Amino acid sequence: RVQLVESGGGSVQAGGSLRLSCTISGYTYSTYCMTWFRQAPGKEREGVAAIVISGTNTYYADSVKGRFTASQDNAKNTVYLQMNSLKPEDTAMYYCAAKPFCGGLDSLQRIRDYEYWGQGTQVTVSS
Repeated sequence: RVQLVESGGGSVQAGGSLRLSCTISGYTYSTYCMTWFRQAPGKEREGVAAIVISGTNTYYADSVKGRFTASQDNAKNTVYLQMNSLKPEDTAMYYCAAKPFCGGLDSLQRIRDYEYWGQGTQVTVSS
């Protein structure tokens, strides 16, 4: 059974930083795509960062480029999202999701391709 577990959310002031973690278990692929999505109240879920597991490619939404960094620790089956210079508009529930292939920037758009999702972790940024 595949499980994704996020952690690391919280409340920070604008300009602050947080690091989210997503640990996956039970996934049989050795290389795959892990993507961070977020959803604010009343808004659609949007992809913010994707990383190729056991690869080197990362993809970012324009809204977070230069502020967010996705990384991986394969020994721990964990992906991280380092979020710096946080803004109030970054406030959302953040989810990690996995699928076999990234496919470039499209990986941030094709939400229905993702079969496995974590439960989400809340990020709140106050002004």
